[in-house]
Amino acid sequence: MSDSSDKPGPVRGDPTWVPPALAREEKTRNVGKTPVFFGPPLAILTEGKRNTMEISGRINLAAERYLEILRHHGLELTEPERRCIAHICNIGFMSPLEIEELPFEVGLTSFECEGLDKAALKQKLEAASFADLVAVVESLGF
Repeated sequence: MSDSSDKPGPVRGDPTWVPPALAREEKTRNVGKTPVFFGPPLAILTEGKRNTMEISGRINLAAERYLEILRHHGLELTEPERRCIAHICNIGFMSPLEIEELPFEVGLTSFECEGLDKAALKQKLEAASFADLVAVVESLGF
């Protein structure tokens, strides 16, 4: 009887093969084709593009710019402030409108924890740019 660990794993070229994790700087390799659902935002972003390379190029360019925005934006938050925002975001998907309304939501939430000053957090969020708010939501995994 053979142990399952004796089976060789998938190799490059096999559709089930998963490449090893690489550092962020090394993630320039071709990862192959991936089926993607084109909802309205992607349809608008790629409007007028006729072939796979144009569409792929447009999506990758937008993703590259988005990652740079995340790298250059955000807010310094205390752990209680992060917990409060995570509590608000825990509803799931955060639409752009919901992200814009974070300062308002901070004023409404019943969430409390030691060290949280909701008035100061609300003021900090009101002074932030939309890019800063998006970066905060992204940093929390929402």
